[in-house]
Amino acid sequence: MLSRLLPPNIYEAVSSAFNLQNVYELRLRENKPLAINFGGKMYFVKNIKTSQNIICSSKDIEYVLLSASENSLYAVNNQICQGFLTCDGGIRIGVAGEHILTSSGETKTIKNISSINIRIPHEIKNCAHTALTFIANGGIKSALILAPPGAGKTTFLRDLANSIGQMSKVVNILICDERYEIANSANGKISLGVGQTADVISGATKKYVFEQGIRTLKPDLIICDEIMNEEDACAIIKAIRSGVSVIATAHSGSIVDAKSRSDLKMLLDQKAFERIIVLSSRNGPGTYEAIYNASLEIVYKSGEF
Repeated sequence: MLSRLLPPNIYEAVSSAFNLQNVYELRLRENKPLAINFGGKMYFVKNIKTSQNIICSSKDIEYVLLSASENSLYAVNNQICQGFLTCDGGIRIGVAGEHILTSSGETKTIKNISSINIRIPHEIKNCAHTALTFIANGGIKSALILAPPGAGKTTFLRDLANSIGQMSKVVNILICDERYEIANSANGKISLGVGQTADVISGATKKYVFEQGIRTLKPDLIICDEIMNEEDACAIIKAIRSGVSVIATAHSGSIVDAKSRSDLKMLLDQKAFERIIVLSSRNGPGTYEAIYNASLEIVYKSGEF
């Protein structure tokens, strides 16, 4: 996918110097050096002929955006207004530029895009195995996965869905894939492994999925990424109280940090989740720090297994 997405000179430099299997991000900033997240560490990418840092141009950024949108940025403007663009393989491109607002203050479009962050998903089998033993024992428990950006939350979710789908007792899973990152469903086809019992609703809000999806698809478990606000939290509480388990993620580095957010504090105070899993990048993405129960007592601490 990167060979089609990137300008030829950039792809050649990246593929020559780095194993693409361990590339997590590529950051293109206008008139600034090309940066890469390789194995969890950031580097500048060198020109293979001059050994100088590659300096990105506005044309390089335009090339990527047109490739990702199949030469039609207008067709994906709804995504761009949310600050990202998703393309084949689950790759998500974050964009920064000049926001054009409507009279009500909402983003109408983003122009003069000056930097992009290409995030490349990875499927790591059994990375959620330890957590699964605490989530699936005695029936699927609702769980909250806390981690800072780049610590592997979405990869973790994907592996949980895949592993739960392979259990002997069938668990019907509904995946709320707002940003097309978990399953990467495009043209009706799912390109990333989310297991054999998952239904996927892509591009819809959590509110829609938690209301309409429960009515129409009758899931045993809903999986969603990135709790963002109290509306998301209320939808999750309502689903759990109706008998549906929920596994969700949120940006936070610890229980203390989570409690500083009103939406997460609501969920923790009401003991909505039976398990809270804290991840970090301390020893690479997906490092376990601890697993807690609903009373915030530690049931597993890093290094015990």
